[in-house]
Amino acid sequence: MKDKVNEIRISYKERIPASFWYRIQSSQDAAELLFEHWDKDTIGLQETFKVLLLNNANKVKGIYELSKGGISGTLVDLRILFAVVLKSLSVGIVLSHCHPSGQLKPSESDRSITKRIRKAAELFDIRVLDHLIITPNGDYYSFADNEIL
Repeated sequence: MKDKVNEIRISYKERIPASFWYRIQSSQDAAELLFEHWDKDTIGLQETFKVLLLNNANKVKGIYELSKGGISGTLVDLRILFAVVLKSLSVGIVLSHCHPSGQLKPSESDRSITKRIRKAAELFDIRVLDHLIITPNGDYYSFADNEIL
């Protein structure tokens, strides 16, 4: 009897048609696209962390939901994040998560995870273009625009 081998597969929960290939040129572009693809029934209930996957021309390859958490936090496993980024051959990413409270100010935890992800991304020559905090009403905070990234 042959041993069963587990295959690593990545499938996107949300799909963006190839014909769409939206180009991200600003934090506003990314925030609008992410908000459009966020589940409006849960954005005000629990934190969710997503990554926008980009090619070398900053065109969207996909949006991957990395984790769903509680009211005030969600876990981000760097190994899973980079498995998705590498498997999709993305060279740029925009990190994002929602704050159900509507609070736009990043927490120390938000700053810390961004720093860890950016440091790891450097090893793979992957550009972390931004980290966005999105609220249930569509407002957003950009780490890049606020020179935190």
